[in-house]
Amino acid sequence: MSATFRGRKHYNNQNVLAAVDFDMRFTYVLAGWEGRQGLGEMRATSSAWAVVLLLAALVPVSLASASDHAGFSPTRAPPLAAPMPAPSAAPPHPALPRAVLPRKVLRPAVAGTVRPHRVDDGCAGADDIAIYQGRGTTLPSGVPAYTVDVMNRCSAGDCAIAGIHVRCGWFSSVTLVDPRKFRRLARDDCLINDGQPLLAGETLSFEYANSFPYPLAVAVATCVDPAAATSP
Repeated sequence: MSATFRGRKHYNNQNVLAAVDFDMRFTYVLAGWEGRQGLGEMRATSSAWAVVLLLAALVPVSLASASDHAGFSPTRAPPLAAPMPAPSAAPPHPALPRAVLPRKVLRPAVAGTVRPHRVDDGCAGADDIAIYQGRGTTLPSGVPAYTVDVMNRCSAGDCAIAGIHVRCGWFSSVTLVDPRKFRRLARDDCLINDGQPLLAGETLSFEYANSFPYPLAVAVATCVDPAAATSP
């Protein structure tokens, strides 16, 4: 037995053949080969192994156990079962009925509901106040200016609206704004016309300057008696 492990240098040894990939990771190792065997026979055997492993990766095969002298006899796996026939195309689904959307019919206003004609029904408070904002003349320093018009859109004679508060954020202006027309009381709370009423169709205008326009929206407005609003 020891004679088969005695190599060309007359002492017992073993041959090891290994292969690595480009990342220096072992991909194949053949160890324990008798020292008497030459390198050529080891290469031939390893090449046979490589072919068998390649076939095993490409074609389903089963490797039968065999002795070192008999080698390996790959046998093909049993043929695959016949493919199942494709299912026949399902009949198209019947067309679904189209949903009928309900129509909205205009009906006369009923007491306690939303009034469709606000102008004809008198004062509506904050809903009658409109704020229009546009670009003004830029200051010589280059700061943009903006004009603001606050209008009472109600056309009825008894439409006087007072206590108009506007959501205005942290409103500020480079130029002075008449505080009797518009001033900030607190964060997001500005007062229009010093709290005094705007009569029907009346418009209040002012101008401010800043690097950006402030979004202005009516928060609170109260209808008042026009006679009291015009009395000295």
